[in-house]
Amino acid sequence: MPDVLKGKEIFLGVTGSIACYKSADLASKLTQAGAIVEVAMTRSATQFIAPLTFRSLTHRYVVTDLFDTNSELSIEHVALARRADILVVAPATANTIAKIAAGMADDPITATILATEAPILIAPAMDGHMFENTATKENIARLLSRGITIVGPVKGPLASGQTGLGRMIEVPLLMDHIRLILSRNGDLSGQTIVVSAGGTEEPIDPVRVITNRSSGKMGYALAKAARDRGAHVILVTAPTAISDLVGVEMVHVNTALEMCNAVQQAAASAQALIMSAAVADYRPTSSATSKIKKGPKSLSIDLTRNPDILGDISGNFIKVGFAAESDDILENARKKLSAKNLDFIVANDVTALDSGFGTDTNRVVILDREGNADHLPLLSKQEVAHKILDRVEPLFVGLK
Repeated sequence: MPDVLKGKEIFLGVTGSIACYKSADLASKLTQAGAIVEVAMTRSATQFIAPLTFRSLTHRYVVTDLFDTNSELSIEHVALARRADILVVAPATANTIAKIAAGMADDPITATILATEAPILIAPAMDGHMFENTATKENIARLLSRGITIVGPVKGPLASGQTGLGRMIEVPLLMDHIRLILSRNGDLSGQTIVVSAGGTEEPIDPVRVITNRSSGKMGYALAKAARDRGAHVILVTAPTAISDLVGVEMVHVNTALEMCNAVQQAAASAQALIMSAAVADYRPTSSATSKIKKGPKSLSIDLTRNPDILGDISGNFIKVGFAAESDDILENARKKLSAKNLDFIVANDVTALDSGFGTDTNRVVILDREGNADHLPLLSKQEVAHKILDRVEPLFVGLK
């Protein structure tokens, strides 16, 4: 399934802030994702970055004057306002935010916003004292009350040399907020999907744990793909090095028992459960309260079996499992498919260099109850995630 940004018409308003350099990166990445990006700039923005920069990145005319007769973005701003799938103002200065709140239309950005019915996203960027000013807070509250989405700012170094709350959010996060808004009517909208990710950690003592090599990348890819297709996603994740996902309900756990409780609670209101986490089969029978000191040449640890989360859970929802195997891949996967009563299972060879733990790609086989085996070629984990969701989507019809 293509990126939700592909083919979308995005109006990007750029106002006078040092953060304009981030807008150039945003315009570039949106264009690379297949979006049609129409850029309008305030005159003050052109003091920070040249319109030619955006024209070179988007291959489209850039408007800086409301009465520029060379472009439909100026006098014909109403047509663009109706055609745009989303309007993004990034960076948005305190001045532009005040004008939007007041309903002014004296430049191509504010005029287009006043004429549109499309969703609007604003990414503020300004000095920290300006953002904390009562007038700015009141203006932002007014925009929020109108259904406009405000993302950021964040705390960090500012152009003034001070540190405060006023930095525009980074481009990858802004891209995810745009995707979240554009996905509201996706093919999975109205569905709640629970995804598990990462490798659980079973404590031996306050310092050491028993864990595995799972990076969590596949689970996070699934959560992101489901979000981009409109689902409400609950991601139950063991510790990973991956940042939390925008627009995804994050539930952080450590142990298998914690994951079991969290998954059971989340699945109670879900239509699908995709269990991609690498859950420890065993845990230490008891965990030492103090660090175990180096002593004898050997050390024995008694283990007890953890619950089979996917096998034990039941309910009126779709169940999808993963079989990360090192040998007899299909045979072991089929056994799990049957034993855990799954709708289908995704099997892969974790010893393969290009599709094992920690890689950005995966080569999987999808096996279903009817005995079918779909061997997928080497794909990015994001592409694999969409292939899995393509299998999940038609199964919703069979739910009561």
